[in-house]
Amino acid sequence: MGHDDIKDYGVTEGAPERRGRSSRVIVFVVVVLVFVGLALWGIESRRSVRASLNSSGKSAATTPVAVVHALPSGSSGEILLPGNIQAYLETPIYARTNGYLKKWYFDIGAHVKEGQLLAEIETPEIDQELRQSEAAELQAQANLDLAKSTADRWVELLKSDGVSQQEVDQNVSAYKARQADLQAARANVDRLKDLQSFKKVTAPFSGIVTTRSVDVGALIQNGNSAQLFRMAQTNVLRIYVSVPQAYSRSMVAGVPADLEIPEFPHRTFPGKVVRTAGAIDPTSRTLLTEVQVPNPTGELLPGSYATVNFHLKFVEPPLAIPSNTLIFRAQGTQVAVVTQKGTVHLKSVTLGRDLGTSMEILSGIDSDDSIILNPPDSIGEGDVVNVTQNAPADSNSK
Repeated sequence: MGHDDIKDYGVTEGAPERRGRSSRVIVFVVVVLVFVGLALWGIESRRSVRASLNSSGKSAATTPVAVVHALPSGSSGEILLPGNIQAYLETPIYARTNGYLKKWYFDIGAHVKEGQLLAEIETPEIDQELRQSEAAELQAQANLDLAKSTADRWVELLKSDGVSQQEVDQNVSAYKARQADLQAARANVDRLKDLQSFKKVTAPFSGIVTTRSVDVGALIQNGNSAQLFRMAQTNVLRIYVSVPQAYSRSMVAGVPADLEIPEFPHRTFPGKVVRTAGAIDPTSRTLLTEVQVPNPTGELLPGSYATVNFHLKFVEPPLAIPSNTLIFRAQGTQVAVVTQKGTVHLKSVTLGRDLGTSMEILSGIDSDDSIILNPPDSIGEGDVVNVTQNAPADSNSK
């Protein structure tokens, strides 16, 4: 074997080894590229999933809502308010003299006329004092007559200088003093006669006896320690109603009102507003209003509970919103309003009339508020919402 043959054999022997190393390098590079590709794919997948989750979270956090705006409820309408029926006149009757009840003539439920005798009182002490004062009057009259004749006599004696001027003045002054004594005695007689006249208890006005508190033989004392009778005039009744402040401007004299009483389920009794207190009660924020209702037959009884239906012409009609916008929670009645930032703001409201599908709101909202319809129970202050619909609102005009 020559030198050239040995050289060719060596080359032939080294080529497979080089080819093997190249193949391993290629395989290694391919494996590395596969791992890098898998890593990049995993990172991109996780980033895509994270972005999808973030988008879903933001979408879930934003609640789609429909909103509505409040509109005036109408220029006229009716409001039902509770009231208490009172007699047009009602007064207790007390004695103005001392004694014992001799007789009473009318019991509860009796209809009496003004000045009619209700009872008589025996007044033995007053009678005795009157007789004594009349005797004192006669005595004062006798003293006056004597003083007058004496004064006249001394005045005549002065003309002939039979007496001094001092003595005349003394007797004239004594005469004037007796005149004053007589006037005092007469005044005392008149006083006792007036007290004696109070032994006859009479009706101060025409009406019904609603209470009789004494019986025959009862001790009667001058003053208001013991009520004898109580009377009421019921041909016209007064009903006092506390009207919410929101309706105060519309509550004026002459407003028609119907009285509804549970005992008369299918009847109403017409009346009208005659006056108001002219000031809002700072405690209840209401206006005291008086309604008068004729009661010629006396079928309506004072002290009864009634509902008054006012027929109003509103100066500024209150706002009305659908009933399904209201939220009832421990904080009271509220509505959810969408702010300009797209968040929820809860407002407390004061309810007025129930108009069926809508409610009057006396205070708490404005006409430009975007109020959420059918708010979910979980809605809270500051929640992010997305307004998807502006629902129409009925004005509920009447």
